Amino acid sequence: MTIRSDRDHGQRYRPRMSCLKKVEATAVQMQDPSTGVKGANQKLNVTTIPHAITGQDIVAWITKNMNMDNDEAQAFGTMLVAFGYIYPLQDHKKLVLRPDGSLYHPHFWPVQKWKAEDTDYAIYLAKRNIRKKGVLDAYEQEEYNKLHKWMNHKWDFIVMQAKEQYHAGKARQKADRVVFDCQERAYWIVHRPPPQTHSAMDYGLDRHIDPNAEEKKTYDYYRRINIYTQQAIMRSRVKSSVSLGALVKYMTTFKNHDPFLVPCLPSNPWQTDDDSYWELNTPEVEIPTKMRVERWSFSFYELLNDPRGRADFKIFLKKEFSGENLAFWEAAEELKWGTAASMSEKAEQIFKTFLAPGAPRWINIDGRTMGLTVKGLEHPHRYVLDAAQTHIFMLMKKDTFYRYLKSPVYKEIQKKAISPAPHDFSEAQLQQNMRNRRPSINPIITWQKEQEEKAKAAAAAGPVDIKKLMASKLDRK
Repeated sequence: MTIRSDRDHGQRYRPRMSCLKKVEATAVQMQDPSTGVKGANQKLNVTTIPHAITGQDIVAWITKNMNMDNDEAQAFGTMLVAFGYIYPLQDHKKLVLRPDGSLYHPHFWPVQKWKAEDTDYAIYLAKRNIRKKGVLDAYEQEEYNKLHKWMNHKWDFIVMQAKEQYHAGKARQKADRVVFDCQERAYWIVHRPPPQTHSAMDYGLDRHIDPNAEEKKTYDYYRRINIYTQQAIMRSRVKSSVSLGALVKYMTTFKNHDPFLVPCLPSNPWQTDDDSYWELNTPEVEIPTKMRVERWSFSFYELLNDPRGRADFKIFLKKEFSGENLAFWEAAEELKWGTAASMSEKAEQIFKTFLAPGAPRWINIDGRTMGLTVKGLEHPHRYVLDAAQTHIFMLMKKDTFYRYLKSPVYKEIQKKAISPAPHDFSEAQLQQNMRNRRPSINPIITWQKEQEEKAKAAAAAGPVDIKKLMASKLDRK
């Protein structure tokens, strides 16, 4: 019977050997007696640890021999600790390299291809449980309980092995015992890391095909190559100059509307506690800002995505007697994102309003699209109107949108649009605002107040149903 933990995912042990061999070559250079990091006997509490090295010596050696600055050297040293080539003797829970007098000891693990078995991990946890008298870390206690449940058939053997290793460890000298215990803890932190911790040995899921194995030249092999080649030939391509030009054009267009590149006008409300920016950019504001109106001209999608721009576009469509196009697009969006219970009712209403012969707001689409859409509405689903909606969208984008940008409606809203002046807050004022800042009301409390106000309004509008009111209160509890 094979027992796997929830971290195993059914994988075989296959670490990234090419990366680990390069790291091990550096670790071997560090152990060179003449040019490596100088190790010495160091005292840890009252115990003398042989061949211990300090974090600052490791960082200095990496900086000198690999032509790095201190930050890069510390990052590379942390990688050595995370992969288990050197392990800390003092703080075992944090596998990082500290550039101070913290003690470390060298060792090699991953390239030796030692598989971290669940049985060995269970023996280690049982041994720690005996030594600590039942006091384990929270995640270790959880893993211990899981392994006890999964390996209940051989738990006596695991406990016996743990006791033998515990008694054998007590027979060692104290210095060797400390080094061995630290080494074992660091090994299992590398191979069984705590939750929400990045694992240095995480190498992803198994591949279905080994990339290093030579594939047999069969009929299926050549057939797949032919299919791939045909698809590659038929695939449309764009010149790099064209794609880069489009990217530059996009960045030039949206540069002044990017809050990371240009400051908010009149001020950033998160820094100044002045909510003028939010008030000027509410979805249904009466007079929008110039930057907001300018953004509508970038693309038809930007115009429809802004509720204020869509409302202004509706005014233009009413003057052109073509408001049914936008109304159908909105109805299709409502069907797509609405509830499943109301889907049949909305589909029937859309059919009667826009698609049926003699409909009050009949839309002009080609016969093939109309036939497919009407046939699909017999068994409606969320995306049954996609073809007709795309047709109407492209019709408005290619024709109506550009006439709207040249119309008096858009020019009038451009004239009315406001351009707020920037607020100049001194550092003292910003500091005072920060000191006066208070936590906002919890959204749940705001929602409860809104529900209570709606209930009061509904109660005032009609007779009160006591049974329904009591049932709603019981459901809420």
